[in-house]
Amino acid sequence: MTEPRAPQPLVRIRNVSKHFGEGETRIDALRAVSLDVFPGQVVALLGPSGSGKTTLLNAIGCILEPSGGSMELDGDVVYDERWLRSDLRRLRLDKIGFIFQFHNLLPFLNATDNVAIVLNLAGLGGGEARKRAVDLLDYLEVGNRRNAFPAKLSGGEAQRVAIARALANRPRIILADEPTAALDSKRAGIVMDLLRKLAVEQEAAIIAVTHDEKIFDRFDRIFQLRDGRLDTGS
Repeated sequence: MTEPRAPQPLVRIRNVSKHFGEGETRIDALRAVSLDVFPGQVVALLGPSGSGKTTLLNAIGCILEPSGGSMELDGDVVYDERWLRSDLRRLRLDKIGFIFQFHNLLPFLNATDNVAIVLNLAGLGGGEARKRAVDLLDYLEVGNRRNAFPAKLSGGEAQRVAIARALANRPRIILADEPTAALDSKRAGIVMDLLRKLAVEQEAAIIAVTHDEKIFDRFDRIFQLRDGRLDTGS
């Protein structure tokens, strides 16, 4: 009888480093960081300012090129010591969703169009893009606000629209930078419960940078970054 295959990580990082500058001005932002995140997991990155949290998130998001090490996303090699993918923009569109501390919704577009524009950039036609956007807003229980502009949305509503935008291309890797910082305890809990539900239902990996102690119990694992080094996690 064939043994079942062990789950493979969606994010696999080995000995990733990143430095800025050279000589006396060199800053080592990441030092030999290794990390695996599996489908269905929600993990947190903690640490003081300057510890490397945002640098690591940007490296995983293919926004920042590391100085060394290797990384695979959903089975695709993104970079190693000798090679860097040339199609990082397409990789970001296909595999990665971003949720920001401040929702960054476009003020001149309503909720539906703020979600649909991501699909338009990926090449999906207007009608189909809007339908998927509406379906996502309904799923996140803000469908009744689909025609509202950002200025008319509450903080919790705006963050749900931002999550819908992050999910528009059905990414399997979702990166969140302080996703609950602007929310009260109740709304923060609702947003994190939604992210946990999405991780399980879509077999996605969610990595969040946070200082928000009231949501620590929503994470499967918590990793600490100190001076660019990652601990083994709890």
